[in-house]
Amino acid sequence: MPFYAQHIKAARLQLQKSDPVMKRIIKLVGPFHAKTKRDRFGTLVSSIVSQQISVAAARTINTRLLEATSDSNANPKFTPEGILKFDVDGLRELGVSRQKASYVLDLAEKVHSGVVELESLHRQSDDEVIKVLTQVKGIGIWTAQMFLMFSLGRLDIFPCDDLGIKNAIARRYELGELPSKAKMLEISTPWRPYSTVACWYLWQSLDLEDD
Repeated sequence: MPFYAQHIKAARLQLQKSDPVMKRIIKLVGPFHAKTKRDRFGTLVSSIVSQQISVAAARTINTRLLEATSDSNANPKFTPEGILKFDVDGLRELGVSRQKASYVLDLAEKVHSGVVELESLHRQSDDEVIKVLTQVKGIGIWTAQMFLMFSLGRLDIFPCDDLGIKNAIARRYELGELPSKAKMLEISTPWRPYSTVACWYLWQSLDLEDD
């Protein structure tokens, strides 16, 4: 599902009304411009490959992997079948680490076999989506939450273990230290049901030079 303009407008109004700190962040950052990613399988492959490496390295490896596994040069796309043409060693030759190669293959096998049905996830609850996705090796709760936010467009996801969110809350709410989970939940209570939008603004606020 995309982020609909009317939902984002309602989210911004609610966040500004319910939280003066968030109101200031929204003013500093400006319009919300995140887009959802329609390619669910490709999004998960890229998420696994990109774990714990730089953005530049992830882009290089994902591009190489896409070129090698896609059947179409005109419209390259990750598919389970394309990934499953390779084994761990074959994926390693493309720059994917052995561990991540096993994760990507596990994802491809589970999607290909129907154990994980990506096309029906939008009909399931947040908790059900997390339960389905975390069956895959290498996909934890955080990755599942990112999928909920930026593939399914769920508006009330709060990844409280995200370091960027912790840093942004510590800075913007002038805590002096990284917040505990309890403190983060307390601060985030007024954001509901638009926690996703609030988190996007917090991530963007990390790039602001001027307060």
